[in-house]
Amino acid sequence: MNNFWAYLVGGVFLGGIVVFFFAPQPETGGHTMTPPDTSSIEEGDPIVNVVLPAELSANAQIGKAVFEAKCAVCHGENAAGQNGVAPPLIHTTYRPRHHGNEAFWIAAQRGVQAHHWEFGNMPPVEGISRGEVMMAVAYIRELQRANGIR
Repeated sequence: MNNFWAYLVGGVFLGGIVVFFFAPQPETGGHTMTPPDTSSIEEGDPIVNVVLPAELSANAQIGKAVFEAKCAVCHGENAAGQNGVAPPLIHTTYRPRHHGNEAFWIAAQRGVQAHHWEFGNMPPVEGISRGEVMMAVAYIRELQRANGIR
């Protein structure tokens, strides 16, 4: 009889772990993983409206300068995306639990085959260091948090 209870408790415990790790997570901030309809947005215009944080950390300030120099030409001012050019990084698709910080380095270093959006493949970013990418990620993450993306 004691084995029965041990198996029952163990099964409930393991089931709880499975549910915790594999259950769908709710979206936050009104964003979804589905790319927005951009048909009414002019070519090159921002795809999302970005709320700016009141202030940026020192790393995010450095990251903003890196982003403006190396990333904004495609991903737009404040990572809002540019219709017909590149997606917004202020979108749940790029939240930390879906695209971790390392994913940004890999994308910058190797480029990315299009898989979430229909903008075409992203080429590697020439002449950007790992440190610069990590500073740009600090900036992106602070923008994401200010916009309810966690």
